[in-house]
Amino acid sequence: MNLRLILSSFILLASAPAFAQENPSPYRAHDPKRPKPQVVTPSRIKEPVLAPSDAIVLFEGDDLSQWRSGNRPAKWAVKDGYMESGAGFLRTADSFGDVQLHVEWAAPLPVKGKSQGRGNSGIFLMGKYEIQVLDSFENETYADGQAAAIYGQAPPLVNASLPPGEWQTFDVVFRRPRFDGDKVVSPAELTIFHNGILVQENKKLWGPTSWLKHEPYVPHADELPISIQDHGNPVRYRNIWVRKLPDRVVHTCAKRLAPKAEWSDEKAKSVLGKYGRYRIRSAEGKLKLEWGGRSFILVPTSDSRLDFESTSAHVDVEFKEGKAEKIIVDLMGGRRKAERED
Repeated sequence: MNLRLILSSFILLASAPAFAQENPSPYRAHDPKRPKPQVVTPSRIKEPVLAPSDAIVLFEGDDLSQWRSGNRPAKWAVKDGYMESGAGFLRTADSFGDVQLHVEWAAPLPVKGKSQGRGNSGIFLMGKYEIQVLDSFENETYADGQAAAIYGQAPPLVNASLPPGEWQTFDVVFRRPRFDGDKVVSPAELTIFHNGILVQENKKLWGPTSWLKHEPYVPHADELPISIQDHGNPVRYRNIWVRKLPDRVVHTCAKRLAPKAEWSDEKAKSVLGKYGRYRIRSAEGKLKLEWGGRSFILVPTSDSRLDFESTSAHVDVEFKEGKAEKIIVDLMGGRRKAERED
C-alpha cells in the first residue's frame, strides 16, 4: 500500500460518522449493490389531509406567501391547487426546529428519465437534512436515493411509492440536533411515514445529508427554514403544513421528587395501625400502606404527610395528642378518609 493510499484511508476513518446506525451496514453511500427495499402497495388518498388546529399551513394551493426563493418572493408556478418545482430551491419564510411535517406530492406524468433523473426533488429539514422525493414506482436507483430515503444515509424500510401522477404523502417527525458549544449532544432524528406506511423509525443522522460525501455536524441555530429542492423535474406539491413540537417530554419519574422530612421513631410508630380498609405497617425500616393485598412504601415529606415512594399519591395524617387518629388517602385527587380502629 503506497503512502497516498494510507493517508486516504486515515482521512476516511477520521471523518467517519460520529453516530453509527443501530445495525452498521456493510454498504457505503449510494452503493448500487445495496439491497432494494421490498415494494409495498399503500392505500391511496382521495382528498388532501386536513391540517390540525395548531398547525402552521405553509401551502393550501393558492399562493406562495409562506415561501421564498432565496431572499426574494417564491417563483414556482401555482395552478389547480398545487405548486410545481422550477426556478430553484424554495425555502420557508419562517424557521423551524423540532416539527411534525405533512407534505403531499406527485411525480411528473408523463414519465421522463430514469433513476435519479425521474421525478427528483427533496424536502430539506432546516435546509440541511434531506428526505428524498423521487418517482420510485418501478424505477431502479440506489437504495439510499429512492423516495423516502434519508438521502445518502438510510434507505426506507420499504418502497411505498404510488405511480407517477398520483398524490402521495410524507408524514414526518423531526428532532433537530442538539449542540453544546462545538459538541453534538444528540444527533438529528427522523421518523417518516410514506403513504401511511412506516419507512424510517427514529433514525439518527450522521450529519447533514450530502451527495458523494459525509458532512460532519457543524453547530447551527435551533430553528432554520425548511426548503424544497428543484432538481429540474416538475414535481408537484400541495397541502403542506407543520406543527412545532415542544422539547421531548420526560415521562413518569420513578423517583420521589418531594424533599424527605425527618420523622422520629416515636412519630413513625404512632401511625402504625388499622384504618378501615387500610393498614400502616413497618417493614425493613420503612412505613408501608397496605390494602387489597397490595403494599406501598411511604416516605415522610412533611410533619403530616406521607408520599407514596414513586407516584403522586399520598397520605395525609391527622394527629391527636401525638398519635395518628385519622388518615386521608389521596389517590391522584380521589380522597378517601379512614378512622383509626385500634
